[in-house]
Amino acid sequence: MAVRHQLIKRSPEELWAVLADRSRYEDWVVGTARSRPKDGNWPEVGATLEYTVRLGPWDVTGCTTVRHSVPPRTLELEVDSGRLGTARIAIEVRPWGADSLVIIDEHPLAGPGGRLHNGALDLLLQLRHRSMLSRLAAVTEEEPVRASSGA
Repeated sequence: MAVRHQLIKRSPEELWAVLADRSRYEDWVVGTARSRPKDGNWPEVGATLEYTVRLGPWDVTGCTTVRHSVPPRTLELEVDSGRLGTARIAIEVRPWGADSLVIIDEHPLAGPGGRLHNGALDLLLQLRHRSMLSRLAAVTEEEPVRASSGA
């Protein structure tokens, strides 16, 4: 199981706006060359998007499905990479003062990743998550801060 966290200098609501924008998926998910809507209203449970990953000269197409969504705190996704298998990715957003503590927990469910899951795979996932969280922070923190509607 690969779990990693990062502090992002935006509120949970501002961070959730990025997670809830299906068109931004490829901006923060490492390895995704393109993403496009498939079914449903992202990030409602059951909504899906298709994505393309480039592996050298090859393109691999997969599908990501929302399995659990509690805005602006929890988003759980099932990633189906075809022959490579499926994985669960849980994203938890905790308020941390005015900022957000984001925790990503990923583990393989089925296919080769599930059968071959070991410490070396977790190390690769940790490296991927470090980059993914950095990208999510950059995308979120570059968004303008929304003005408070309070009086």
